[in-house]
Amino acid sequence: MRKTSPPHHVASRFAWPWLDRQGHISALRAGCFVLLCAPALWLFGLAIAGDLGPEPLKAAMKEIGRWTMRLFLVTLAVTPAARLAGAARLASLRRMLGLGTLAYALLHLLLYAWLEDWRPWQIAQEIVTRFYLTLGFVALLGLLALGWTSSDAWLRRLGPGWKRLHRLVWPIALLGLWHFFLQSKSLVFEAVIAAGLLSWLALWRILPPAVRLRPAALFLLAPMSAALAVAAEYGFFALATRLPAARIAAANLDPSLAPRPAQWVLAITLLIPLLVVLRRRATAR
Repeated sequence: MRKTSPPHHVASRFAWPWLDRQGHISALRAGCFVLLCAPALWLFGLAIAGDLGPEPLKAAMKEIGRWTMRLFLVTLAVTPAARLAGAARLASLRRMLGLGTLAYALLHLLLYAWLEDWRPWQIAQEIVTRFYLTLGFVALLGLLALGWTSSDAWLRRLGPGWKRLHRLVWPIALLGLWHFFLQSKSLVFEAVIAAGLLSWLALWRILPPAVRLRPAALFLLAPMSAALAVAAEYGFFALATRLPAARIAAANLDPSLAPRPAQWVLAITLLIPLLVVLRRRATAR
């Protein structure tokens, strides 16, 4: 029997983020949408209350930038989370989270433009001449391309090329992470954690499909991700600063200096296989 397209009113109503493909309210999608809006609303509340410090606009811009990277990682984590938790419905949130990441990236740029008094020529000049701004802008253009082509219509139009295009999410993530490091200057604690978690997500996808759900393989990914976080921290301080990169990286191995960013990465990524094991035992009972 030939499949029919959903009615026009259902297809149009699906544009609302809290509705599923049948046009019904989805608690999962509605909850995700509320959580996506929460950071921006929280920052808006702080701004209204005057609690963003002496430079509220700059503070808001930086915080929105951090949330952009956080949401980027959450978006990339949807597929492994759905597979490891055995919750296929989570995969339906990937597009919403990706578009939410794009929205925060655009808001980050908008706040930067506001900080520069809406002077287009000055903004363009800054983006061209400041390397970290160039990185961020190129990453934003990549996110715009992925967001524009994220619909089912574009999936049908591009065919096999759609997947090839959307694999650019990984180099875009690296550009965004690089921008995050450079903008953080020497305060790279969260950027190093982001580097470790991005490493885990990339390593998980490199694993053969038959191995991705095995706890033993997941346990092995944890120290590898932590080591890559240390490497990212060392590389940044060695190449971009005059601070003692080797001593800073070695601090991750000193328990007395805990918690260090690589230690956080190790703890988070070790929790993943532990939860998988606990879930399987609970299911087996």
